[in-house]
Amino acid sequence: MAALPPDVSARFAEGSQYLAGRLRPGTSGRRQTVTDPATGKAVLEYELAGPADVDAAVRAAERALPAWAGATPADRSEALYRFKAALDGRAEELVWAESLQCGKPLRLSREFDVPGSIDNVAFFAGAARRLDGLAAAEYSGDHTSAVRREPLGVIGSIAPWNYPLQMAAWKILPAVAAGNTIVLKPSELTPLTSLMFAEAATEAGLPDGVVNIVCGTGPDAGAHLVGHPGVAMVSFTGSTAVGRRVARTATEGVKRLHLELGGKAPFLVFDDADLEAAVHGAVAGALINTGQDCTAATRAYVQRPLYEAFVSGVADLMASLTVGDPFDPDTDLGPLVSHTHRDRVAAIVDRARAHATVVTGGCAPGGALAEGAYYLPTLVTGAAQDSEIVQHEVFGPVLTVSPFDADDEGLALANDTPYGLAASVWSRDVYRTGRAGREIRAGCVWVNDHIPIISEMPHGGYRASGYGKDMSAYSFEEYTQVKHVMSDNTGVARKDWHRTVFAL
Repeated sequence: MAALPPDVSARFAEGSQYLAGRLRPGTSGRRQTVTDPATGKAVLEYELAGPADVDAAVRAAERALPAWAGATPADRSEALYRFKAALDGRAEELVWAESLQCGKPLRLSREFDVPGSIDNVAFFAGAARRLDGLAAAEYSGDHTSAVRREPLGVIGSIAPWNYPLQMAAWKILPAVAAGNTIVLKPSELTPLTSLMFAEAATEAGLPDGVVNIVCGTGPDAGAHLVGHPGVAMVSFTGSTAVGRRVARTATEGVKRLHLELGGKAPFLVFDDADLEAAVHGAVAGALINTGQDCTAATRAYVQRPLYEAFVSGVADLMASLTVGDPFDPDTDLGPLVSHTHRDRVAAIVDRARAHATVVTGGCAPGGALAEGAYYLPTLVTGAAQDSEIVQHEVFGPVLTVSPFDADDEGLALANDTPYGLAASVWSRDVYRTGRAGREIRAGCVWVNDHIPIISEMPHGGYRASGYGKDMSAYSFEEYTQVKHVMSDNTGVARKDWHRTVFAL
């Protein structure tokens, strides 16, 4: 018997915007409903943020910036360690809220989303003290040069609905660790854990205005945030189509820009791979978060000697999974985020039936799950390489499988989409995996695994998957400005180089 979720309406009775250290109502005059995708029932109705709320959030961030940017790295580090402790105390509340708003099984929220986000805080608490530049040196002979890393200012960030808590962490932590302040706009569909994250920051002693959350729509609050003159940098995670619009607006304002966009990760299986490992890896990699993951395994290419056994194994394993109530501990797969998105996924699969075979799944379940946004794990074979289901993001529990013969062919197929966020290669041959690691054009290539991420390593893509890095020390390159400071060491009034301008 699944336990009851918390009373979210009471939890956010003061409002669903977080500005200058407290919850406030929005002022747009338009309301939004947060829906439990497992039941279709409303769990929270709130007033959306509009441009005036974005203006207030940016002002709060601007007021907080001088003191926070001027704090020592040690002071910021200590504040982030307190932040981690505050999140540890709220961990189970975060688990339930993330599962409620997204439809994630409790197992996923409890073992992946929440601990991963808290680990990010711990990492950046340490990294805050390592804002390194080049060591001071006399490169010209007469001057000492040093490189400083300085905060950019107010960061405007937009996060998606598939991993609300983790995306809040990925956006907020490197920015504030480097001395910036931030205004984050989560998806209006899934605002709960972003608000809780900001509350924990205040509880930990981060000054009011360092972390601000505005919950509004993209065309309204999001567009205003991206174009706001007080915002020095824009960080966006979402679809490639929307990312292009964000880039145009940010470029007009000459803002620093970080984009983490769509993905269509290949899953490349050579004929010497461990078949059992590849089958289990494909199902786990394709179905994590019900396939709503930009790095999910979406298109498997299997060398022909293993192709039939791989298809059979994946189909059997998919069919054995338990699809059901996210709050039931036995559930493997929850619903998609909304009925609208479920219908979009179903439409892509239905269009593929004209030229491909749906081996298993391919429909919404009936019975007790009929009211939710559920879709069964789906395996598709025979789809053409240039078809919609192979080339475009489905963002659901759908895996296509295609055979290949020569290694060159498999690598070419792996690179044959506009995207380049993630990929995996499966083989016992280190030369094959080494070649794949070099030649697959993606920001992350896993070898004999698919999906694991760690705070110490960067996440970000190539090509239509965007540019810039989340997590890791590399993310500081996104959120800091490099400054060269050059000091004369001679005390001489008339420098030799002055002769290029006037005679001495």
